[in-house]
Amino acid sequence: MKEGVRTGLLISQRAGDLLPELIYHEIYILSTFMSRPRLCRKINFNPNITYFKPQGVPMRELEIVELTIEEMEAYRLRHINDLEQKEAAKKMHTSQSTYQRILYSAYKKIADALVNGKAISIIKN
Repeated sequence: MKEGVRTGLLISQRAGDLLPELIYHEIYILSTFMSRPRLCRKINFNPNITYFKPQGVPMRELEIVELTIEEMEAYRLRHINDLEQKEAAKKMHTSQSTYQRILYSAYKKIADALVNGKAISIIKN
């Protein structure tokens, strides 16, 4: 058996009988477009206010940074509820590494908005 790179696909080969590269690449390309479905995350936060902007600048002149409700929940659990990463990930029903990626994404977006004078929109899905 030959394992496809980053796909988890197994391509069988008989001894001495190699699959043509074209078939291997077709299988690899198809498998890279078939991603896992997103898991449901537990969100215990429903913000009433979904836009934040710099004072004195009209909305039409601002770029908007979109913050997902997942990112907002991860940020809230860490900085408002003071939970450690392990506890916060458990509350969101996700792995620690996924929680960390979500939180880091929130940090980047919030920092971009604050440093570059952009509006923040919280996207509710």
